[in-house]
Amino acid sequence: MGTSEELRRIAMTPAARRALAAAGRLFYDRGIHAVGVDLIAAEAGVTKKTLYDRFGSKEQIVVEYLADRDERWRAFLAERLDAAPTAPRARIPAVFDASRAWMSDNGSKGCSMVNAHAEISDPAHPAHAVITGQKQWMLDLFTRLARDVEGLDPDAADRLGRTLMLLHEGALVAHGMKVFPDPLAHAREEAAALLAAATEH
Repeated sequence: MGTSEELRRIAMTPAARRALAAAGRLFYDRGIHAVGVDLIAAEAGVTKKTLYDRFGSKEQIVVEYLADRDERWRAFLAERLDAAPTAPRARIPAVFDASRAWMSDNGSKGCSMVNAHAEISDPAHPAHAVITGQKQWMLDLFTRLARDVEGLDPDAADRLGRTLMLLHEGALVAHGMKVFPDPLAHAREEAAALLAAATEH
């Protein structure tokens, strides 16, 4: 997960999976604080008691929602990167292409982690580690890809990784806020230009 080893997860029964699917839709569409356990239970077709028996608390439902979404995103991205050419110049833009495709199908309201962080900023909340861990994982990914670029010294590669991360995250926010059309395509173009400039000499 890229988060703390102490992060608690639960075993998923069919009822828990139905509840998680309902919670995921509701949390993403309406916001975490706006959605209560009663509504999740009703949407999932389970009792409130069943929900608490399976998850223990609303906080744990939030953890499972974010961790599940993160795991699905990582699997989706891994498939896209596996299908991309092995050259770093191709793999870096492939991350932006993957995000654009993911957002088209799963992200009408922007990044679920960014949205969740707007509601959960307390590091003591068990879901906080999922949110920050996902963003750290993305930074690590961009940094690894930048370090694979031939001709860049480690400091330059690390700077490029951070800049790519900022481009990516800014594009996710702009997508969710609908600031201008297709921000991820724009970010991809800028990332390609940065990569070209970094390897010019």
